[in-house]
Amino acid sequence: MSELPVFKDRHTIFHGFGRSAAETAPGVTPYTWWGSESLRMPEGVEEKVVRLQAQDGAHSGGILYRKGGEKTVVVFNHPRGDFANHYLIPSLVAGGYAAFGGQTRYLGNDINLVHEYLCADLAQQIRYLRSEGYEKIVFCGNSGGGPLSTFYQAQAVTPPPGRLTHTAAGDPYDLNVLDLPPFDGLILVAAAVSEGWLSVEYLDPSLTDESDPLSYDPSLDMFNPDNGYRKVPEASSYTKEFFDRYRAEQTARWEWIDAIARADIARRRRYAAKMKEPGYADLPLAEQNYILRMATAQRTLTIYRSMANPSLTDLSINPSARKITGLMHPDPQTANWGFPGYVAVMTPEGWLSTWSGTSTRVNLYRDIRKVNEPVLVIGFDADVCHLPHESKGYYENAATKDKELVFINADHFGFSPQEPLDAAQHETGDVIVKWLSQRFPSRG
Repeated sequence: MSELPVFKDRHTIFHGFGRSAAETAPGVTPYTWWGSESLRMPEGVEEKVVRLQAQDGAHSGGILYRKGGEKTVVVFNHPRGDFANHYLIPSLVAGGYAAFGGQTRYLGNDINLVHEYLCADLAQQIRYLRSEGYEKIVFCGNSGGGPLSTFYQAQAVTPPPGRLTHTAAGDPYDLNVLDLPPFDGLILVAAAVSEGWLSVEYLDPSLTDESDPLSYDPSLDMFNPDNGYRKVPEASSYTKEFFDRYRAEQTARWEWIDAIARADIARRRRYAAKMKEPGYADLPLAEQNYILRMATAQRTLTIYRSMANPSLTDLSINPSARKITGLMHPDPQTANWGFPGYVAVMTPEGWLSTWSGTSTRVNLYRDIRKVNEPVLVIGFDADVCHLPHESKGYYENAATKDKELVFINADHFGFSPQEPLDAAQHETGDVIVKWLSQRFPSRG
């Protein structure tokens, strides 16, 4: 059996699997499944696989990590990502805290992801952990888990009937009838404003035909040398006129996708209403079939080129310690033109709730204004997608007086720019354990 390759940077961690034996170095030690060579689970830790069912009937789950005797549990969630094996969990358990790595109903899939429904999943996690005897529950929102966590808390602390009653697409889903217990503290690590906000900044406005991934307008192409682009590793430089037009056309693109989504939903609802009309059953069968299909068939949105933020190549835009690189590929242009990007395939309902810049109800800047519990904000200086000014905004907007802002030299995945690669992951864990120990009871 051949050895797995050693991963020396985050790009090979994400793209290194499936290589041929000829491409792997013999005799190397692979990274652990935590994404780190040295972050390993302490001895004596129980890993309990948990199956949950929310009030609306949907199933989710996760893994509870504990040594026994912990009074506080830290909860990880992502709208679709698997945070059951988050790299911070070993540090927290070693520091005297239990950890729960959540897996939502949309695990590994955001095609039809509706954030409003996820409130029921997170509520069930809290109820379960309370039943396990934990006195304090702290949510750790990393990346897309940050806006999800604050969205949940903003709804949880809003007394009925003030909560949302419908999804972003207008489907009935009354959060006022759900039991939404609030959490006791919030940690944000390299958190996004929202996935919708990412579409605001990352959708490629040079795409001219939503059905053709190769269509483009050269005058709006951030990778066009005539617009200021320079090949990596050289930095690009865009004029204010180009940048302002670029942002305006990005807005126009996601508003256009919004319109496509809403038109599809309206068509289905219009024909669904016809099925309820008194004369529907008397219509010829062929006509009934037509109406049923028009009421049922759902359009699938394919969103091409969704990783094109000029800040990736022009470091003068919101300066930080980041380097010129893409999130999922060293070359931002390859990341943008390749698959899957930030968002690839969505139902209209999923798009409006999750990735739409205007329709999504999720916004960390806004939702954290309702968080009065202790808040720790950790920003990564070398992060290419969530920049320091965003972390500062979360800190400033947090309603609580007990808040702290820390910056660590790491990329979005917590990896250090220099060796050892996982040093920043250890540092992040240490910062969190210290913060927790000053506010929440540990194992003792």
